[in-house]
Amino acid sequence: MAEPLRNYQARIATAGYADAAIDEGLRAYMIRVYNLMALGLVITGVAAWGAFNFAVADGQLTAFGQLIYASAFRWVVILAPLALVFFLSFRIHRMSVPAAQTTFWVYSALVGLSLSTIFLVYTGQSIVRTFFITAASFGALSLWGYTTKRDLTGMGSFLFMGLIGLILASLVNIFLASSALQFAISAIGVLVFAGLTAYDTQQIKEMYYEGDDTLVAGRKAIMGALRLYLDFINMFMFLLQFLGNRE
Repeated sequence: MAEPLRNYQARIATAGYADAAIDEGLRAYMIRVYNLMALGLVITGVAAWGAFNFAVADGQLTAFGQLIYASAFRWVVILAPLALVFFLSFRIHRMSVPAAQTTFWVYSALVGLSLSTIFLVYTGQSIVRTFFITAASFGALSLWGYTTKRDLTGMGSFLFMGLIGLILASLVNIFLASSALQFAISAIGVLVFAGLTAYDTQQIKEMYYEGDDTLVAGRKAIMGALRLYLDFINMFMFLLQFLGNRE
């Protein structure tokens, strides 16, 4: 009986070591995702602030400001991030990790360039305040998505429909210019991206597989960072419409 008992104890110990290795690998993977997302946000912030300072001098638009804010080129500034995020999403499985990371950094900078207009509309103090409120909310929601035992898969289709509704309503409001509709869009937008933050965090966690090689794990981390980055940016923009003080 002693030999079977020793074999059983050995299997239990081996399983314990395997679980510990998986947990350690998952933590490293999630830390990498959050670090990539955070660096993307830093690049976006620096690009937005830098573009604004080049675009405005003494309360007037410079030649650069006229180019990116008041000429037809502004549509390139607006649409370039959208084109690049689709490119990254569809091509990442054929890209090396350095190439995918570089594309993400370029995308983050382009988003910053397009978002630099918020400094023309809102006070710097309210932008900073809204950013920290967004960061606190995002952190709490992402932590819940990571730790909850509840399966959030069912939320995915509901949130996706909400996202499609937001896009359609925003397009309609371009022509209607309704303040009431814009208020509703902002309120629903905050709720949708709050839910997506928790949902995406759980999905990113479940994407982890300890058997992935360096290339696959790197691609997964970049796509996870992109998803959380988009959740953060959109939540920030919708909250800014509530909390931002206009110039």
